[in-house]
Amino acid sequence: MATAVYILCAITSCLCAALLLRGYLSGRTRLLLWSSLCFAFLAVNNVLLVFDKLIVTGTDLALARVLTALAGVAVLLYGLIWEAR
Repeated sequence: MATAVYILCAITSCLCAALLLRGYLSGRTRLLLWSSLCFAFLAVNNVLLVFDKLIVTGTDLALARVLTALAGVAVLLYGLIWEAR
């Protein structure tokens, strides 16, 4: 059951990133750009989670997962601050 949840989360975050990027390209709203970049980093985070838990179980990818999640949140935070000006 956990396998299905990991894979579905990775697919969903990739789909969200793609849809947000498509919305940005059609409307050029900068907040959509920052949101799509955030979801792209979160998608990488979820793909790393799938690799960590299911494929390469002998290594620990926790640091890489935390760094990609941090990068995603930092990009979104930067975008929110930048757009507030």
